[in-house]
Amino acid sequence: MVSINTPFNADASALRLPQPYLLFLGDTTEAGFAKTAYGLRDWAPDKCAGEYALPQATVSTGLPVLTPAQAHAQGARSMLIGVANGGGVIPASWIPALVEALEAGLDLVSGMHVRLAEVPELAALAERLGRQLIDVRHPPLGLTVGTGRKRTGKRLLTVGTDCALGKKYTALAVSRAFADRGLDVNFRASGQTGIMIAGGGIPMDAVVSDFEAGAAELLSPDAAADHWDVIEGQGSLFHPAYAAVSLGLLHGSQPDVLIVCHQPGRTMMLGSASYGLPTLEETIDINLRLGARTNPAIRCAGISFNTSHLGEEEAIAVMAEESRRLGLPVADPIRGGDQFARLIDGCLA
Repeated sequence: MVSINTPFNADASALRLPQPYLLFLGDTTEAGFAKTAYGLRDWAPDKCAGEYALPQATVSTGLPVLTPAQAHAQGARSMLIGVANGGGVIPASWIPALVEALEAGLDLVSGMHVRLAEVPELAALAERLGRQLIDVRHPPLGLTVGTGRKRTGKRLLTVGTDCALGKKYTALAVSRAFADRGLDVNFRASGQTGIMIAGGGIPMDAVVSDFEAGAAELLSPDAAADHWDVIEGQGSLFHPAYAAVSLGLLHGSQPDVLIVCHQPGRTMMLGSASYGLPTLEETIDINLRLGARTNPAIRCAGISFNTSHLGEEEAIAVMAEESRRLGLPVADPIRGGDQFARLIDGCLA
């Protein structure tokens, strides 16, 4: 058995995972917790052979439903845990399915906090069968505290009113749009899904708090004056569980530009249902005030809406109304169109 913790790679070129993947959805019933699977489906579809879930699961990526044996026969080389539950644990109810994958000839890839090799049954079986247990949600060694030193280059950070509402998708879409305009740009992944898509990054929610800002500085190093780093945000400054990650990433990224991400109609925090979401105005204000500590020139370029739950006409109307109200571009990066073009213009203004 080979147990692997993937190395940090700033240029997103060295991470080599066994592909294609069979996406494992566990027993998930909340779509927001399946963002890893959805992210890979949407941004790396060529790497996804299908999905596999326990009977209790109610979410689906829409990919072909395959057993591990069927997936292996069709060319899949690993089963990737496509969900991120609270605490990043591997529950006992998943173990038989993970064992089934190993026995079918698949390696296991995980973005959970708990390492695959820490599960005795998986470790013993992988050792016997010669399978790989690969964890990507572990930071590099030797991180230092943040310095606050101003770095060269330009930076954009996506922030949010809550978790799992589009910060990664927005950063990926903005990176692509910048590249389409001929700009020198890198997408900087700060979570397990982004790392799996990009091939490098730092899982910020696995970094010890004292080193959060330092890790963010390492993630987005000095660059040419006209180079853009588009940094995937994490959590929300308003979330009672994850605000610490958001603040460390904000201070260490030293962003010149913010895009605030939100899902219209969501009113309560994901995983903390007794807490309501902040307004967009509150979110802009606190991110700018706290971000100014390490970059006094920080500004908000606009708003990214996740309107996947709305029809086309309703989505366009909601975005237009909020844009008028806030005096900022509001767009859904996945829908694109003129609204998204104006958001990109605002980022580059």
